[in-house]
Amino acid sequence: MADDVKPNLKPVPIEVLRPTQMTVGLREVAFKRHELRALPNSKKGKFLGHHFIPAVLGPKGFYHIVDHHHLARALQEEGIREVFVTVISDLSALDKEAFLIVLDNRSWMHPFDKSGARRTYADIPKTVSGLTDDPFRSLAGDVLRNGGYAKSIVPFSEFLWADFFRRRFDAARLDDDFDKIARQALKLAKTREANYLPGWCGPN
Repeated sequence: MADDVKPNLKPVPIEVLRPTQMTVGLREVAFKRHELRALPNSKKGKFLGHHFIPAVLGPKGFYHIVDHHHLARALQEEGIREVFVTVISDLSALDKEAFLIVLDNRSWMHPFDKSGARRTYADIPKTVSGLTDDPFRSLAGDVLRNGGYAKSIVPFSEFLWADFFRRRFDAARLDDDFDKIARQALKLAKTREANYLPGWCGPN
């Protein structure tokens, strides 16, 4: 069971990719769709050819994607049916229970709902189209883009920031006052209150 990165040169249908998380930020998906639409047609093929989605090969040959859920969802919503994947580990010999435990313990899974509560493995949707909206994940993405914190290699780090903001802002206000709250969150991200989070880049 080597962990060597192995590009799969055969495109995989997006509809059969298995998520390893429960939510996405739908504002983030919309942002990526906007970026895709802004690409000239002559560059879209090159973009797809250079954006592999990392996945773990699981039982029955399913590809369980461990990153780029927002991109996969955006591509699907833009009518793109297939995408290249990069197999980071082949665990197809494991039974389902053992496979899920390995994913969880290697931080290749994030079984938390839009309230930040941990759920069972069975609650993770089977397709990227089944991912539900976590508006605080969108807030975390907006703060990242605007320099509130640095991109980190820590798995699911944006969800850690989402939970940080979730405990400090009213979810009911987020849809109506997103831009205002995003400005407040950007300032908050620079304070010592957030210095335990991955990618923190406060004043000191």
